[in-house]
Amino acid sequence: MDSWVNSAEVLGSDLPLELAGTGNRRAVLMGALREAVRSGRLAPGTRLPPYRSLAADLGLARNTVADAYAELVAEGWLAARQGSGTRVAERAAPVTPAHRPRTPERRSRPVHDLVQGQPDPSAFPRTAWLASARRALAAAPNDAFGPGDPHGRPELRRALAGYLARVRGVRAAPERIVLCSGAAHGLRLLAEVVGGPWAAEAYGLPFHRGLLASHGVGTRPVGVDGDGARVGELTRRDRAVLLTPAHQFPTGGPLHPARRAAAADWARSTGGLVVEDDYDGEFRYDRQPVGAVQGLDPEHVVLLGSVSKSLSPALRLGWMVLPERLVAPVVAAKGEREQFSSATDQLTLADFVDSGAYDRHVRRMRQRHRRRRDQLVAALERRAPHVRVTGIAAGLHAVVELPPGTERSVVRAAAWQGLAVEGLADYRHPGAERAADERDGLVVGYATPAEHAYPEALEALCRALPPG
Repeated sequence: MDSWVNSAEVLGSDLPLELAGTGNRRAVLMGALREAVRSGRLAPGTRLPPYRSLAADLGLARNTVADAYAELVAEGWLAARQGSGTRVAERAAPVTPAHRPRTPERRSRPVHDLVQGQPDPSAFPRTAWLASARRALAAAPNDAFGPGDPHGRPELRRALAGYLARVRGVRAAPERIVLCSGAAHGLRLLAEVVGGPWAAEAYGLPFHRGLLASHGVGTRPVGVDGDGARVGELTRRDRAVLLTPAHQFPTGGPLHPARRAAAADWARSTGGLVVEDDYDGEFRYDRQPVGAVQGLDPEHVVLLGSVSKSLSPALRLGWMVLPERLVAPVVAAKGEREQFSSATDQLTLADFVDSGAYDRHVRRMRQRHRRRRDQLVAALERRAPHVRVTGIAAGLHAVVELPPGTERSVVRAAAWQGLAVEGLADYRHPGAERAADERDGLVVGYATPAEHAYPEALEALCRALPPG
């Protein structure tokens, strides 16, 4: 460990900060600041110098001081607020071990939820859904109430074939569509039928990678940059590649047109399979939704979709648009009868799509999510202009980029503010090598909070960010 001594340095105008100790510099600085607060030499409300200034005074890297500030904010010793800098937290008496605030990990339930991945439950279109359910049940044939066909109800497969062709540029007859209970269910079936190994984007849902691994399918990471997945890294050994071309999850941005074509070419030339998770495909704000890669080569691309984000994850309705050669094996893997999705929900969704109610709901939610996105960007511009926001052209989340080395401490500071939010590192493939384009950041979901709670959730987020 480094030995570091820097005595009687000046903090602010006339407050001495004794820095002496053996260990890494951040730990020594944090210890000195804690002791200054505990002893009363730094009184509650005392404003600390900007981390850049203190770093220059002490001969430290800026990241070292910024991370120390963030850690102490998370522990409750300091408080950071845009416009007033970093100050010693207000408290009646110095904190002692017996009265130390609860650590963020002990919070049983956050006050605010900015975790990505689900819509506001209160936005579910109950009235329109009920009207579709009544019409669907009244018109349902008798066989709808018998053992279910594992292909799924033909009414919904026909409705989806038309909708996906119109909105996503998908080329498929209803016979190519197999219904499932969501994207995860579709991945399970494909893992069983296709086998491994698969390639997967270096940033993606850990749940999906774990699900594939639990079915004996290992994944290796493919790099991600501003143009999406680097599909040139695919090899002949890969049986399939899992991509999010419409809006790379979680970093944001569509797959570049040249890479879309290259992915289809790879599958054609190697006999591989592109598994297209249509994540955020319908929620694009800067232009019309990007067409599905499946439209380039229906015989080598599987499109996975669901209503989990557009309607509700409680419905458990999804679909696979399959190459012809995979329909029978996938249906066989699913079983002799439909065990996963309610026939009445399938019939209701079919009516919901055919009646135009689904289009109207998606348009309404697109406007609402865009407004939420704009509120997030405006709040950060006002309160934290030093951070950069990316991935905002589509989807239900944005990435707030952070100074290198600060992600973990900012997540802890957010938890201390009662805010549930995730870091980019949570989504990084464990096998990915540290790359030059790796960055620290927060994955901020803006769809979940209720309307009345959203402004305060944004305030909590801004309070957790490192000072500029």
